[in-house]
Amino acid sequence: MEYRKLGQSDLNVSAICLGTMTFGDQNTEAEGHAQLDYALSQGINFIDTAEMYPVPPKAETYTRTESIIGTWLKRQPRDKIILASKVAGGNRKLDWIRGGPVAVDRENVRAAIEGSLKRLQTDYLDLYQIHWPERNVPIFGQYQFDPAKETKAWVSIQDQLETLAELVKEGKVRYVGVSNEQPWGVMEFLRISEQYGLPRIASIQNSYSLLNRGFEFGMTEIVYREQVSLLPYSPLAFGHLTGKYIEDPQAKGRVTLFPGYAQRYTKPNVIPASAAYAGLARKHGLSPAELALSFVYHRWFVTSTIIGATSLDQLQENIGAWSKPLSQDILQEIEAIHLRYMIPAP
Repeated sequence: MEYRKLGQSDLNVSAICLGTMTFGDQNTEAEGHAQLDYALSQGINFIDTAEMYPVPPKAETYTRTESIIGTWLKRQPRDKIILASKVAGGNRKLDWIRGGPVAVDRENVRAAIEGSLKRLQTDYLDLYQIHWPERNVPIFGQYQFDPAKETKAWVSIQDQLETLAELVKEGKVRYVGVSNEQPWGVMEFLRISEQYGLPRIASIQNSYSLLNRGFEFGMTEIVYREQVSLLPYSPLAFGHLTGKYIEDPQAKGRVTLFPGYAQRYTKPNVIPASAAYAGLARKHGLSPAELALSFVYHRWFVTSTIIGATSLDQLQENIGAWSKPLSQDILQEIEAIHLRYMIPAP
């Protein structure tokens, strides 16, 4: 396993990060622990979770994932694990989180971190991320900014960073990051942190896959010049890039188990693009999942790719794809498909 520096921090994270958003819904505690054990045995030292998990978010399952990780973490040497979690953002109807209304203000963030630390059975988090922006932005399948949705005041980025600075000073958080962010937001976080001596974001966690390469439009220059690490999630596009929904539209997975949840993947070119990538993979003796994961793993601007699975067999295949880098010929064929189906799932 390769290890890479996270942003400008002193954290060296594995090139693969274990995502855990199925723990507590699609996976039991025992299954979650088995995944964590296997990931650790393969050299993965980076684990990502969130107070809101598992997903899709529901009042009856909220916080289960962190609790499952906590019963495992208490048996591990804490300094060998790089643990990341997230505080739920504002501007969404999730009033059952911390009693609502959810916002990235001081009261909410402090309540969130105390809850996460208790469930995770640890004194600190290595990375604490804002799960989605407090302000109005197009996210989770939306792709157009709409000024008409500026209907509420939002907690300023300076206020958000000042609260996070308190947590860093108190030793509850080592480094901070953002998720589902836009270029303007990333640059504002960086500008304000420098101007006021506040914590600098080490990372950004955004969706990135063969079906969603929107990050390449502007954001790659930012992460390169500003030394902010990309932690891509959904590299298999909710299972679409495994090819299973091509062969059987009702195949078991998040898309069929939770109707209406994956709106990003309901757009017209998702299936034909997925079929094209699956065909390319099989042409070169790879599984569709191996092609999709290896592509993301080895992009120059990716620090650590967040993968998830509902079975150990899936996890083994996903991790195994690391050792199958793609040839230049395959990469050229990927670009040809990309030009036909530019961003089918923004």
